[in-house]
Amino acid sequence: MQTFVALVLLWFSHWTSTLHGVPVTQIIPQENFDLGKFMGVWYEVAVTSTCPLYMQRRRGSSAGAAMEMRPSESAANINVTSSTFRSNSCQERSTQYHLTDTPGRFLYHVPRLSADVELNVVQTNYDEFAMMVLLSTERPTGTRTTILKLYGRTANMTSGMVSEFTSLVQRHGINPDSIVTTEPKGCKVSSLNGAP
Repeated sequence: MQTFVALVLLWFSHWTSTLHGVPVTQIIPQENFDLGKFMGVWYEVAVTSTCPLYMQRRRGSSAGAAMEMRPSESAANINVTSSTFRSNSCQERSTQYHLTDTPGRFLYHVPRLSADVELNVVQTNYDEFAMMVLLSTERPTGTRTTILKLYGRTANMTSGMVSEFTSLVQRHGINPDSIVTTEPKGCKVSSLNGAP
C-alpha cells in the first residue's frame, strides 16, 4: 500500500511540474544583473513559445520589435517603448515594467490580452545580446504561456548567440525547430528618430 501511495505521489508531482506537456523550469535571472547596463535599445531577433496561436501569428510575419528601456520617474518602474511593423507601418507602444525584489525580473500587464507577464533576463552580456524568458498568465482563464526571446543591440546576430538561444529553448522542453527569426523592418522607437 505504501508503495502504491508513493507511486501516486510521484506521478502527481511529475504531472504538476508540467504545463501543456512542457516541463516547467524554475526561472532564475542572470546572476549579478546590472539594470543600468541593460538600459537602452534592444532588437528582437528570435522568438519561440509554448502557445500554438502565438507561434502561428509570429510565423505569419517576420517583423520583430525595436525596444528601448529608460528610467522612470518612479524608482519602482522602468519605461519601455517598443515599435513593431504592423499593417504596413511602424506602430509604437509604451509599457511600464515593474521592478521586483529579484534583479533581472520584471512584471507588466498586457491589457489587450488581459495577461500578467513575468519577464526574466536569464542571460546577457549587455553589449551584444540578451535572452529572456516570459511567463504569461491570462485572466480570468489562468491560461499560461512560456515565451523565449533573443534580443540584440543590433539586428545582426552571430551563430554563437543563436546556438546559445537554441540550447536555452531545448532546456525549456521546446522544439528548436519552432524558433522564428525576426527583423525590425526598419522600425525604431521615436526617441531614436529625434522625436521628444
